[in-house]
Amino acid sequence: MPQAQLARVLESQLASWQQRTGRREAAIVDVGGGTGGMATHLAASGHTLTVIDPSPDALASLSRRATEAEVADRVTGRQGDAGDVSSLMGESSVDVVLCHRVLDVVDQPSEALTSMAAALRPDGLISLLVPGRRAAALGHAINGQIEAADQAMDDPRRFDLDQIVALFDAAGLELVAEHGIAALADLVPESAVESSAARQRLLELEVRLSTDPVFRALAAHLHVTGRPRP
Repeated sequence: MPQAQLARVLESQLASWQQRTGRREAAIVDVGGGTGGMATHLAASGHTLTVIDPSPDALASLSRRATEAEVADRVTGRQGDAGDVSSLMGESSVDVVLCHRVLDVVDQPSEALTSMAAALRPDGLISLLVPGRRAAALGHAINGQIEAADQAMDDPRRFDLDQIVALFDAAGLELVAEHGIAALADLVPESAVESSAARQRLLELEVRLSTDPVFRALAAHLHVTGRPRP
């Protein structure tokens, strides 16, 4: 469910980029893209993807997946870390950078984001997905884990919008849009969404609530779109 919602948001942002730039095909870098679930999906839509990941095994799986999806000519894997993006790709060389669930596992989030921003062309976009701080605190509290809930509010591996805006400022990026991903999914019993129709209804509700400030703040993940500051 979160992946489907993320794909919906990302496709909308890419469509806006296409309309703004007049270009149909985007050169996209998926940082930490692993086995290529999102990369192959976007390659099938006509974009070219470079997946940067530190794991040789993940990149081998990416190659197999791209071949099976018949998009191997549009997907390339390169071994590296989040901080290597600008050196691997070159500065001002790509249209879109995807950084999904990466900043929470790197040692220096600000340096990594700055490297990604440097790789963007002036009209490019960055798609950032990070785990939400308040969602973790709420989840722990509901389960009676009060100490863990308190600790979650200070967990450097989780983020809120103000923190992301500060990181964007430091990297020379400006905010374009923000969405909450999976505001409800973790709270809905599995028995309530067993049918495909029920899952689709939940997805539509998640999309509807994704821009509501209250639900966005409580979502499991925060998705933020940015672009180079003029």
